[in-house]
Amino acid sequence: MSFNTIIDWNSCNTEQQRALLMRPAISASDSITRTVAEILDNVKSRGDDALREYSAKFDKTNVAALKVSAEEIAAASARLSDDLKQAMAVAVKNIETFHNAQKLPAVDVETQPGVRCQQVTRPVASVGLYIPGGSAPLFSTVLMLATPARIAGCKKVVLCSPPPIADEILYAAQLCGVQEIFNVGGAQAIAALAFGSESVPKVDKIFGPGNAFVTEAKRQVSQRLDGAAIDMPAGPF
Repeated sequence: MSFNTIIDWNSCNTEQQRALLMRPAISASDSITRTVAEILDNVKSRGDDALREYSAKFDKTNVAALKVSAEEIAAASARLSDDLKQAMAVAVKNIETFHNAQKLPAVDVETQPGVRCQQVTRPVASVGLYIPGGSAPLFSTVLMLATPARIAGCKKVVLCSPPPIADEILYAAQLCGVQEIFNVGGAQAIAALAFGSESVPKVDKIFGPGNAFVTEAKRQVSQRLDGAAIDMPAGPF
């Protein structure tokens, strides 16, 4: 059924109506599961060499330096219009207002003489943000992930995105205080964030959406003792 198909609801029987209301199941095929498992193991064992090979294979890009330099970020910033930069600044301020209001005060209660109960909120020490590539740069995803990470007090925030990374993504990351940005995409980026490589640091938790391979990679690393936690299996889209 195509997206522009018009269906007369009243002409459908109960079974057809139920089928129309069901959301499509998001499940990895056996081939995707196997491919992702191979990528994870390869990146874990071979590090940066595997990341460069996958960039050449999947992104058709030969990456000399996986880490984006400060000079590259400055050049990207210079290419953007002042109007776009101002719009991003307004968005960040709005996001900050909301997430600052979410901060939880510490709870310290003496339930009876000599017995104290506490509830303390602490940030995740290190987080990895995955930002998909494509023709429409998802810099809003950078703003929505990196801003709360900064407000929460995460000590290390790193970002991976398929090369070449759009100027908008690089500027948004810098604006939100992301410390390190890497030219790595796909399941291999999730592997690098989960296990670490010579260039990409291992993180405690991975955030961000992606395609079926990224989603499956997040699922697999979250179930491995040597992997990393994830936000949720968002996507694929």
